[in-house]
Amino acid sequence: MKKDIIDGQNELLILVDEQDNEIGVKDKLSVHLDGLLHRAFSIFIFNSHSELLLQQRANAKYHSPGQWTNTCCSHPRPEESNIEACNRRLLEEMGMKADLQFSFSFLYKFEFSNGLIEHEYDHVYIGYTDQMPEINLNEVQDWKYISISDLETEIGLNPELYTPWLKICMAELKENLSSK
Repeated sequence: MKKDIIDGQNELLILVDEQDNEIGVKDKLSVHLDGLLHRAFSIFIFNSHSELLLQQRANAKYHSPGQWTNTCCSHPRPEESNIEACNRRLLEEMGMKADLQFSFSFLYKFEFSNGLIEHEYDHVYIGYTDQMPEINLNEVQDWKYISISDLETEIGLNPELYTPWLKICMAELKENLSSK
């Protein structure tokens, strides 16, 4: 595997244990080659019609290229809070700002066909805005709004079009939305 497949491969990710306690930092490439548990976040933006903003990952992404996923996801940097990282990446990827609220966390591990492994302690944030995205084409190739029920139908019909982490957290997302 070429070591240049991961953008920002020298970026440091925060390693955590299964309770999200920080246990160190390591470069992004090593973390994803070795499948080390690290901190991440996922953002779900809804509009005033209760539709979820999805992004289609750019074809140049190191895993899950071209797949549809939640509005934005990434990793906080060392010494950066989750909410600071969420606001930074939402602006960098989608050109948007929103008032984000923590909703829930989940752990997942998934091995991709290219040998990379995502093993994340993922913090989920939800926000609401009618601001239109201004996408960063290095990160995102397309976007769309969709209702949760239509998204569930689409995932059922074409699961290969959606990222693993989106499919994994859908039930808990629905539960958290219905309790609000």
